[in-house]
Amino acid sequence: MSALIDLHLHTTASDGRLTPPELVKLLAESGLKYVAITDHDSTEGVASAIDAATLYPGLTIIPGIELSADPPQGEAHILGYFLDLDDYDFQGVLAEFRAGRESRGREMVDRLATLGVPIEWDRVEELAKGGTITRPHIALAMVERGHVATFQEAFEKYIGQTGLAYIQREKLAPEIAIELIADNGGLPVLAHPARYVSNLEGLLPSIRKAGLVGLEVYYKDYTETEQAELLELCGQYDLIPCGGSDYHALKTPEEVDPGLVGPPLESLLRLRDMAGDRGRATLGDLNG
Repeated sequence: MSALIDLHLHTTASDGRLTPPELVKLLAESGLKYVAITDHDSTEGVASAIDAATLYPGLTIIPGIELSADPPQGEAHILGYFLDLDDYDFQGVLAEFRAGRESRGREMVDRLATLGVPIEWDRVEELAKGGTITRPHIALAMVERGHVATFQEAFEKYIGQTGLAYIQREKLAPEIAIELIADNGGLPVLAHPARYVSNLEGLLPSIRKAGLVGLEVYYKDYTETEQAELLELCGQYDLIPCGGSDYHALKTPEEVDPGLVGPPLESLLRLRDMAGDRGRATLGDLNG
């Protein structure tokens, strides 16, 4: 655990419920010092988070992202750190991803209607607050309409991978997601591998070769055994153990507050050094 570092946080630029300035205020008040904003398929919240952090000299924002990918089994989310926000080609790819999410979301809403579970697309857009439209926005609308009692029920019955209204997105191989981040000059890290990846040890050789530099070892609901197993894999594949709360401000029972889960300072030092000039410009001497 770390009270200083959280490398997995979401804002209204994707499926978080706090705006970047609101999240930054919470992070500063919680005593955090080094954080990464990692919205889905978007860096739109990073600049405003950096601007907001000027009010809190002890807080440093690392530009990040979370990309969704599809290995042969399960899901694989790839976090990226120390991104170049002005990379035109990278931003163009992200815009395409977001358009695909919106199209897929509309299809899910249409399918829900045929199942007798109608929600309004306009309400989904309102809940997204101009950010990337994701399945949690659809789940929120379903809870509001009383179709389901919880997020978990919405995913299990309707919009999860085995749900009645699930629509498969255009597939993105994990190796491609990693290469997109690496080509930007960022550092790719596998998010919550103990939760979504069905065959982690089978996947690791190819994604390590593609440029993966770390694993999310510290995560909100990992057991000590899971952490130990992931640390062992980090040693085996020379990967940096990373982590964070995956905070969305959704106020669900499984959510943990920022700062309660995070990597040791040593991991951030390794990331900074690997990021070179960009890492040093962002984090400086990193005195903890």
